[in-house]
Amino acid sequence: MGMQVVRVGGFAPLTPPGLVPAGRHLKAGLELGIADANRAGGVHGRNIELLLRDTHGRADLATSALADLHTAGVAAVVGEFHSAVARPLAQLANSLRLPFVCSSATLDKLTSAPTDLVARIAPPQSHGWRIYADYLLAAGHEHVAFAIQPDEYWSSGAAVIEARLGKTGARCTRIDVTGLTGPTVAGRVAELHRVDALLLLVGYPEPLVGIVAAVRSDRRLDHMLIGDPAGRAEFPDWSRLLGDDLPGVPYLRYLPRTLSEGGASVASRLARRLGEPPSFVALEGYDAVRVVAEALRVAGGDQTRVGRVLGTLKVAGTRGVVQFSHPPGIPVLQWVWPPVQVVAQRGASERRPVSVLHEEHAKTVAG
Repeated sequence: MGMQVVRVGGFAPLTPPGLVPAGRHLKAGLELGIADANRAGGVHGRNIELLLRDTHGRADLATSALADLHTAGVAAVVGEFHSAVARPLAQLANSLRLPFVCSSATLDKLTSAPTDLVARIAPPQSHGWRIYADYLLAAGHEHVAFAIQPDEYWSSGAAVIEARLGKTGARCTRIDVTGLTGPTVAGRVAELHRVDALLLLVGYPEPLVGIVAAVRSDRRLDHMLIGDPAGRAEFPDWSRLLGDDLPGVPYLRYLPRTLSEGGASVASRLARRLGEPPSFVALEGYDAVRVVAEALRVAGGDQTRVGRVLGTLKVAGTRGVVQFSHPPGIPVLQWVWPPVQVVAQRGASERRPVSVLHEEHAKTVAG
């Protein structure tokens, strides 16, 4: 007798050192997506079962879990937030010939060689961070400092902004914060000539919270903008940790200005699950499941065919019609393009309204 369910593996950082608020939102999106797919008939009448694994934000735990899921017979895998975790997951999934729809990690080169077995919902870092650089230029910033812990993700993002700003003559200065205290970092920023923005390319909550507290207590830096292109200010946890130290921080958010009717319905149901407004990460998780479910349906649940159909799909997601291609320099199947905004929180109230500072539209919004 054949298997009565189709198993799909899922990944989210639900425990430190992973970014737990992002993991919680991603989990909600994945689970609601599976529930909706099953209400719609699953895969030719077979329910989809989500086998969700906590990555803890650690590549070793994630790849070990993926090997176990492969042994358990999953037909595809989905999820993950951290680029440092998603990259080894994508590499291993590709080598196992296991389709992987990555929801939220942005590192451009998720795999070392081109593949049609790995698809990504979030925009690559080179796309989103270029838009963030365009915002900095439009806002008139002429000297941007990076508080950075050098690794592949942070260094790649810094290079994108440096290249964009450098074309206009704007200056960029990197401050390697490895081993430095918050007050030392603040002092080094204050010593720079006419620096007008500091970008936080560091771990969260520490050393980010300590650096912010030190910068905000240094009167020489009273009017300097502090930004977080990685988008962590999207989560209520940010306001709880930083309080009034960092209102109005510009960050990247992958949402359109207005959701479609279908997207708004999903967002409303996610809000009830989460007890707070859903982030773009929750919607990325939901959209990733929509893609996997449709690929499984078209492939008849046959894992060996899922990879062949991923690149042919058009799926109505919460934030637009998801369709994949291989843009230059991106080795995985990529949605071209999700909506991208630079936004800022206006305050730390429960509703957390945002101001849209800069945006680039998706090609089509549907769903």
